[in-house]
Order: sequence, then structure tokens, then C-alpha cells
Amino acid sequence: MTVRKAVRILGIRGIPDRHGGFESFAQDLAPFLARRGWDVTVYCQEPHGETREDWWQGVRLVRIPSSQRGAVGTIAFDWRSTRHASRSRALVLVLGYNTAIFNAAYRLRGIPSLLNMDGVEWRRQKYNWLQRAWLLVNERIGPRLADYLVADHPVIEARYAAWRGVGPVAMVPYGARAVYAADSRVLARWQLTSHRYALVIARPEPENSIVEIVRAWSERLRGQPLVVLGSYDRRIAYQRRVLDAAGGEVVFPGAIYERASVDALRRFATLYIHGHQVGGTNPSLVEALGAAAAVLAHDNAFNRWVCADAAVFFRDERQLAIQLDRLLTDESQPVLRALRHRARLRHGSAFDLDRRLLEYEQVLLAALDHRLPASQNRSDAA
Repeated sequence: MTVRKAVRILGIRGIPDRHGGFESFAQDLAPFLARRGWDVTVYCQEPHGETREDWWQGVRLVRIPSSQRGAVGTIAFDWRSTRHASRSRALVLVLGYNTAIFNAAYRLRGIPSLLNMDGVEWRRQKYNWLQRAWLLVNERIGPRLADYLVADHPVIEARYAAWRGVGPVAMVPYGARAVYAADSRVLARWQLTSHRYALVIARPEPENSIVEIVRAWSERLRGQPLVVLGSYDRRIAYQRRVLDAAGGEVVFPGAIYERASVDALRRFATLYIHGHQVGGTNPSLVEALGAAAAVLAHDNAFNRWVCADAAVFFRDERQLAIQLDRLLTDESQPVLRALRHRARLRHGSAFDLDRRLLEYEQVLLAALDHRLPASQNRSDAA
């Protein structure tokens, strides 16, 4: 029997991507599936208006309004998206477990669902106790409601494969395009010179070490700028801390989403500094490897697996400052060239975009046909 290839993607704010993370992944996956004959629907959060539909690169976009701000607005949007998706018999793919409890709606209706687990979200410092409790409940219950789980990192896979009562776990890390060439002329827009600046691309959150990176950079004159992408607002406490920590060589150009510009910024950076402390396979880090950037990354199991030998690591602000002192010298050029070469090799061996998207499609097809194998090494650990 031929299985109808249809999937509805929820759990993100929408595409085209203006947020990063799962949105970046969905922006690659959805058109890829559409080109391969899938009926793909992606749910997009809108600030106002009425529910409406349009199309982008062969993907149906269902735009659902949610006037509330913050977490409440996101929960409301996810619930409305869940109700809308439940009207169809199509396979459901939920990216992230922030509202995974809503998977009960699919279980009750017999609709097959996959849940792509994020990192251990409830441990993030930015959340208050109530938000952490909500996330912890969703992490514990959601995987038991979904039919199948997808992990983007071996550490995440091992965590959920050990739980009793959850569906099979497939491990598919993110992929990224290989950037072999970029237009260095776009750097002039920010008065930058090729290989004479460092780059940070991350949401301004404590777990991403933005304050520590900015302080370590500003500890002394570096002779080149640190470029920190993203929107920063003094009315938000953590973002104000970042701005206050910045010395004269730290540049905040705002949020940049134009792919050619971001490619150039990564490709021609002296260093790509990645401070993420939690999570799985971070798409921005994979994209840095794809651009053959020299990576200086926070030392944890997640980043260690992603980068392998294609990065230099730091554990805290003091170690970061020491690594900056070592790497931003004329004598460090052979080290930086070696890092760029290793980044190219690591990306090609582990994170080729087409290869990973094909693997993800195979997981979706197996879920449609109820062929996903059971996870191995199950135990009572949670």
C-alpha cells in the first residue's frame, strides 16, 4: 500500500527563519520535503489578524494569530496549531517539547506523531520556577505521548532511549550548507576587514555565555572588533548586562538574517566564538563548521561531539580570556588555519545538509509506515 507523504510541522514560530534554532532547521527541511513530493504544512505565529494560509517554496504556511506576548502567547499559539493540525490525518512533527503535552490530542485521535526533543530546556537560567516546572512536566510527559522521538545529538538520544514508556528514538543531527565562497565586500557595511574580527551569533541568554564572552574580549585591547549579532534592548536585564560589559571594540550590528551576509561574516571571521552551554547539536555551530570558521567553543559534551578536533575549547571566562590572548597573535596563524581545515573536514564527514535531510526523510517515512526500530539499552533511568 502506498503511504501518503504528508507532514505538518509545529513547535516553531514560523518560516522563513527570523529566529534561528528549530526555525533554521525547518526552513531547510520543509522545502526539501516539498521538492521530494511531500505535502508539507508549517504553522507560523502572527501577532494579529485572522488565521490564513499562503505558500512559500512549495510549503503551505498556516498563519495563526496570537496577540499575547511571551510564553503565554507561545503556548496559546501552539494549542491553536495543535487543534488545527488534528483536523488532518497527516503525520505530525513537533519541534521541541515546550508544549509536548499537547501531543495527547494526536494520541486520542490516532494521528501518528514525532517529537524532536530539544536539549534539557528546563535547566536554562532564564526561566523562573513556574516556567521550569512547566518545561519539566512537558519533558517527562511529552515523550510518552508521542509515537516516536528524534534526537539531534548522541547525548540527547541516550537520555531518552533510557526512559521506559517512550517511543523509539532516532538520532539525526542537523546539517548545514557548505560555504566555499562568500562576498567579502559585504563586510564594508560594518567597517570590517577580512580575518580581522571575531564573531558571535547567539540569542542573548545566560546559557550562551554572552556576558562572559564580551567581558573577556573587553579585558584588554584586541586590535580588532568582536561582532555580536542579535537584537539588544536595555530594557531587558540580561541584554543590558551585555551592553554594559562591552568595551570600545565590541560591535552590535543588530539582527542579521540575510543569508549571503551571514555566510560572509562567518567565512571571513578570525574566530567564531560559541558559548552555548546546554542543548544538543546547535545549528549555528554546525553552520560555522560549514563555513570553515576557526571555532572557539564552550567545553561541554554537546560542543565536544559536534566539533571533535575542529575547535579550541574554554570552560569559563578566565580560560576564554587566556585562549583569546593565545589565538589573537601573529604566531597563532598556523593554529587558525588548521582549525579552519578541520572544520571543513568535520562538516563534510558529519553535517552535510543533503545527507542529513535525506536521513530525516527516512525517519518520517518509517514513522508513516510504522517501521521505526525500538530504542536499544532501555532501563529505568530517567
